[in-house]
Amino acid sequence: MDAVEDTRTVGNGRLGFADAGDVDLFVETLGKFERGEISPDEWRAFRLVNGVYGQRQDGVMMIRVKIPQGILTAEQLRVLADVAERFGTGKGHVTTRQNVQFHFVKPGDVEEALRALADAGLTTREACGNSVRNVTTCPYAGISAEEPFDPTPHAEALTRHLLRGAWSSTLPRKFKIAFGGCCPSAGLEAGGGDCIAAAINDLGFLARVRDGRRGFRVTIGGGLATLPREGAVAHEFLPAEEILEVGEAVVRVFHRIGNRRNKAQARLKWAIEKIGFPAFLDLYRAEREAIRAEGGRPYELPPVPEPPAYAPPSGPLPPPRPDFGLFARDSVRLQRQRGFSSVLVRLPLGDVAAAPLRTLADLVSGYGEGELRTTHDQDLLLRFVPSWRVPALHAALAEAGLARPGARTVADVTSCPGAWSCKLAVTASRGLGGLLTRLFDSRPDLVEKARALTIKVSGCPNGCGQHLIAGIGFQGGVRKVGGRPVPQYHLFLGGGPRGDGTAIARLVAKIPARRIPEAVEGLIGLYDAEKSPGEEPNPFFARVPPDRVRDLLRDLGEMDEATARPEDFADLGEEGEEAKPFEVVAMKGECAA
Repeated sequence: MDAVEDTRTVGNGRLGFADAGDVDLFVETLGKFERGEISPDEWRAFRLVNGVYGQRQDGVMMIRVKIPQGILTAEQLRVLADVAERFGTGKGHVTTRQNVQFHFVKPGDVEEALRALADAGLTTREACGNSVRNVTTCPYAGISAEEPFDPTPHAEALTRHLLRGAWSSTLPRKFKIAFGGCCPSAGLEAGGGDCIAAAINDLGFLARVRDGRRGFRVTIGGGLATLPREGAVAHEFLPAEEILEVGEAVVRVFHRIGNRRNKAQARLKWAIEKIGFPAFLDLYRAEREAIRAEGGRPYELPPVPEPPAYAPPSGPLPPPRPDFGLFARDSVRLQRQRGFSSVLVRLPLGDVAAAPLRTLADLVSGYGEGELRTTHDQDLLLRFVPSWRVPALHAALAEAGLARPGARTVADVTSCPGAWSCKLAVTASRGLGGLLTRLFDSRPDLVEKARALTIKVSGCPNGCGQHLIAGIGFQGGVRKVGGRPVPQYHLFLGGGPRGDGTAIARLVAKIPARRIPEAVEGLIGLYDAEKSPGEEPNPFFARVPPDRVRDLLRDLGEMDEATARPEDFADLGEEGEEAKPFEVVAMKGECAA
């Protein structure tokens, strides 16, 4: 069946990413599986490439909606609300790759959910599986005063070139791409820093300008999990019009040389580790020459919606709510477009329910540019809000329960779903994320001491919560005490943006799950007491000696039968859930299938 990309506009002048035949092919392939014409492994591989995961629980699925560049129009927000309400748990989950996921979907509802999404121009194609995943982009692209230019249309051009491509869904393992360079970084004159963690992607692009020409700094082979590393620099400056052939060339080389026998070592970084980066560059350059011999890849940017015109107030303005200043401190940022501001909506653990999604659809139409952007910190960004209207927008957000302060501060904890739904998870990372969120919401003094600190939680070594690029990162694990399993977390320190790269955090300790809040309080106290003048927390934790931290946390890390409490043997569940005895459930995960 030939793929026909959706060329309908989906609001705000944007084109959709849906394919008219994807859902039909999904249903047709399901029929083949049910008739025994294809094997369970073949069906699983196909299902994953189309964004449908099995969960830890039998009889339910997870649907991941691919949100290229994190852009969602008002109408798409309404459709996401409908899908959440009709087929899921009543809420959507924003991921660290700017996607939206729905959990606990019944298998019989998957087709109808996929059709509803496709009708709105939303696709699940290559959102999962061994494919080119969602192309992430800094949510401030196009509005940042520090950016050399807006990389968003370039990211969209590469997305459209690779989506449903000849190699994009049959790779040895998943392949991730990010575009950034929009936010300030000390010492970088030709472009911004690594605001989107491009360095830990398989292919990273940071916007640059050289001699008046637009282009990108390009890195290849980054990643986290069991071989954490920054990508190596392939181009200090690549002219923008060459990104399609670069993206395709890297994907083609990976398709050919990637490890298809051992999925634990199948990412591009492992292939580069095996042959060395110089040898990989030789293969890459040869592939680029082959593409040029085929006629090259014509480069045409997609249409970019016109920003709204500024309209000044026509009369006196009502006073802001008393809590507006606290909200605006972290959530409101002036844009480079005169008279406009962006407004960040903090979503604890990335969750947003159907009713607030509909409210947001109305608000982006009534106050902003008719769309919003998801962020890799699991929040939402409304843009092009006239600055004089921000207090009124805040009041509307507050009425919908969407005006929590503390966005992009230490209180804004990132977490993967963990054992709540994921087959690979060891621990209930959302439980820890929720516990820390409640700690910070109840302790503004802690937030004030380390506002810029980032905390990220993953339920296993795969690192979907991106704990290895956090100031404080937690990776779920287990220890035995008296023959009984105790949930614990590996503590990593010192990761995060670093100039035009991203620092990888260091493992310094292992702490039982229920002692983590005490550990965090101790770490923030250490920073507050020993930081240099003007030193931010993430760099502090990158330089503090590991032995200093181990000494500080020694009593929390040690546990035996005499000191263990009954609650230590229970994992951290969702707020309000009754504690259950912790057990390690070994399951075959599907993200490496």
